[in-house]
Amino acid sequence: MMEDKKKLRKEIMEKLSMINKPQYEQFSYQIANQLYQDIYWQEAETVGITISKQPEVDTYQIIRKAWEEGKRLVVPKCLPKTRELVFRTLHRFDQLESVYYGLLEPIEAETDEVSPNEIDLIIVPGLAFTENGYRLGFGGGYYDRFLTKYNGHTLSLAFHDQIVANLPVEAHDIPVSKIITDEEVKCVNE
Repeated sequence: MMEDKKKLRKEIMEKLSMINKPQYEQFSYQIANQLYQDIYWQEAETVGITISKQPEVDTYQIIRKAWEEGKRLVVPKCLPKTRELVFRTLHRFDQLESVYYGLLEPIEAETDEVSPNEIDLIIVPGLAFTENGYRLGFGGGYYDRFLTKYNGHTLSLAFHDQIVANLPVEAHDIPVSKIITDEEVKCVNE
């Protein structure tokens, strides 16, 4: 199981590395525009989203849009000791700091923690997705643990190349409700 996931992560990363900068920008823009039309986005007052790192779909433009629309934006902070995830408010990009693997996370002294039941929509990251909403994460299991205690809406943003026929699914895996790609919106578990 772990070998399969490792191999798949490598394959998807190689596929994504083939997307050139203009395509990356265009696809990310198309995905963001699809998101803004979505009912989950439109109705959400508080949105949880990660700070993207290439080759993930660009989330900086989405964060700016959330601020423009007056939404409360929350970003995840990993707690490695317990392998848990908490979300903290973000009002400005300079409230972020670089942590593990060059990931940007909220600075605790400048941001407030928000409980899961206050978040209307979580945009769940992933490397690969199946048509029915299962995802292959980056390997930490943080989101899988968080989603067990989250009852709001979930969706993922993905490039078309990240959709795969099947993934090794484990008992603790929780599928997302929708996947928005540069080509379509897949409603999975509404």
